[in-house]
Amino acid sequence: MDTRLMDTLPSLSYIDDKKCDDEYAFVKALRMSGGDGANSYSANSRLQRRVLSMAQPVLVKNTKEMMMNLDFPTYIKVAELGCSSGQNTFVAISEIINTINVLCQQVNKNPPEIDCCLNDLPENDFNTAFKFVPLFNKEMTNKAPCFVYGAPGSFYSRLFSRNSLHFIHSSYALHFLSKVPEKLENNEGNVYITNSSPKSVYKAYLNQFQNDFTLFLRLRSEEIVSNGHMVLTFIGRNTLNDPLYRDCCHFWTLLSKSLCDLVFEGLVSKSKLDTFNMPFYDPNVHELKEVIRNEGSFEINELEAHRFELGHSNCDYYEEDGYEAGRNEANCIRVVTEPMLAAHFGEDIIDTLFDKYAHHVTQHANCRNKTSISHVLSLIKK
Repeated sequence: MDTRLMDTLPSLSYIDDKKCDDEYAFVKALRMSGGDGANSYSANSRLQRRVLSMAQPVLVKNTKEMMMNLDFPTYIKVAELGCSSGQNTFVAISEIINTINVLCQQVNKNPPEIDCCLNDLPENDFNTAFKFVPLFNKEMTNKAPCFVYGAPGSFYSRLFSRNSLHFIHSSYALHFLSKVPEKLENNEGNVYITNSSPKSVYKAYLNQFQNDFTLFLRLRSEEIVSNGHMVLTFIGRNTLNDPLYRDCCHFWTLLSKSLCDLVFEGLVSKSKLDTFNMPFYDPNVHELKEVIRNEGSFEINELEAHRFELGHSNCDYYEEDGYEAGRNEANCIRVVTEPMLAAHFGEDIIDTLFDKYAHHVTQHANCRNKTSISHVLSLIKK
């Protein structure tokens, strides 16, 4: 080949680097809004705090079972997968450590040394998370020696050495997929599955979820010891028959409507909307059990379903007006999606978009037939 022609061709390494850069651009966008400002995840995550409280009994029960099944080891390694940032990062870990300390005291055993590994994607705001380490350590004074580490990386890859973990916890992270499913056709104007979506869209999302969750279980089975426990909490749905059905006030349906408003007003192009899809899946109980059974490394200890109520995510009480509920839900969705939305549509539309979102929430304030639920799943390594 003419060497002059070779000089004009991109090298294979350049092509590979560009592919990696494109993929990493998506990874960078799949994160919560950092910092501690008004539009940060840290300031808008009471929903997640409520979910942690809801799952507390399962967490405590599995922590006790893990300690007893492993005959009270002198060293424990705990992983928090999808830790995000803010005070919520340490809620579950604190509960695990407190449970271990109380149990050891009850049976007159010395508490183990504990390594706590905080995992999230590399672009997560770990700095805000680690600001709470001194407070966490202060609360753990005179108890089991505890050491906190960061473990950046996707939980759809290996994160820890073989047979090194004793307990894994993850809350409201596993409903996010490793990528947007391929071949999402004829779903214009929607960012996720809706009643009007073709069946092929559901099948593409289900297939991506099955592949991702199977991979997650296989990777964790290599990292966790036999009789180690996992407690996983994520968004699911309560529908068993119609895989396309989502209620009219489903959070991604309202996001689609809000983006369509911006298309109508000329602020967003239709082609931009039609090429944006959420990397998310809300499995029902049958889909969850099927993946766990087929992968085969874990047995189900508990599988609970709880009410999912997004509109009250930032309120301690339910006596709020429709506008406040709308703004709260808009803020909750914003801190989860803003990096992705800004990367695709640009930052200029964000404030207007979530004003529209809050309005749509108030329009659906009387919606009662909701399909979204919170799964609380505990697994034991065989």
